[in-house]
Amino acid sequence: LQQSRPCGRQPPAPPAGSIPGPARPGTKRLPRAIVVGVKKGGTRAVLESPIARVLHSAAGGICACFVPPGGDMSPPPGACPSSFLSITFCFTCRSLMPRTLDSQITVEKTPSYFVTKEAPRRIFNMSRDTKLIVVVRNPVTRAISDYTQTLSKKPDIPTFEGLTFRNRSLGLVDTSWNAIRIGMYAVHLESWLQYFPLSQIHFVSGEKLITDPAGEMGKVQDFLGIKRVITDKHFYFNKTKGFPCLKKSESSGLPRCLGKSKGRTHVQIDPEVIEQLRDFYRPYNIKFYETVGQDFRWE
Repeated sequence: LQQSRPCGRQPPAPPAGSIPGPARPGTKRLPRAIVVGVKKGGTRAVLESPIARVLHSAAGGICACFVPPGGDMSPPPGACPSSFLSITFCFTCRSLMPRTLDSQITVEKTPSYFVTKEAPRRIFNMSRDTKLIVVVRNPVTRAISDYTQTLSKKPDIPTFEGLTFRNRSLGLVDTSWNAIRIGMYAVHLESWLQYFPLSQIHFVSGEKLITDPAGEMGKVQDFLGIKRVITDKHFYFNKTKGFPCLKKSESSGLPRCLGKSKGRTHVQIDPEVIEQLRDFYRPYNIKFYETVGQDFRWE
């Protein structure tokens, strides 16, 4: 994951009389593939699995971009800005991408793209051939994970139940709450299908990233058109985290796992609330399965 400067800001000019360094191989290109979503679905696992090594070496570089929760468009330090969420679309963000050879690809990742109405059109206008990756997860589990993350930063927020319903006794779910709205995958997908065919969109199961990481990442490699090099030997199951981790990191030779913010113990939710949410999401899930031709078995 490369550090970069804000979009459009040019690097300082070299001092007068300085000797330029050797030319670096490759060219900075706009992304040919983008991980567009979803938040708390497992997008980080995609980039922190051995696929990252593949993309850095055999397939190219990764420029991982993030938009902080709450709609703040200012990128955090060390992250490249999310080009397609900018108020003014910025092609100068090409300068922030890693250098790649003709045989390599550049990949960007911003989980909030999938639920942003402007993103499909802007990405299409950049290149209608862009490949899109969407990591999806059981929307009920995803919402609880989303809330758990927010609660760790803002312990004074209302309860999950209080934010979920406009009227719990009537079972009226508050779809304006972002944690609920994100999981309505069928609704968001409609915006993307106005610009991109399903053949250019690959859906990754967040659940299978845990139960069969090598198999799920193998499908990602097939979609990107690169050789399958990831196997079960790359992973071990971390009982503390509750998900697979890399057996070793190339840089240190030590086991590599996602950071402490991943694998948090979810807050306990009333089973009745969970059942009400399952009922709410069921028609959206069924429509999503039918549209993408894949049953994620969230029922």
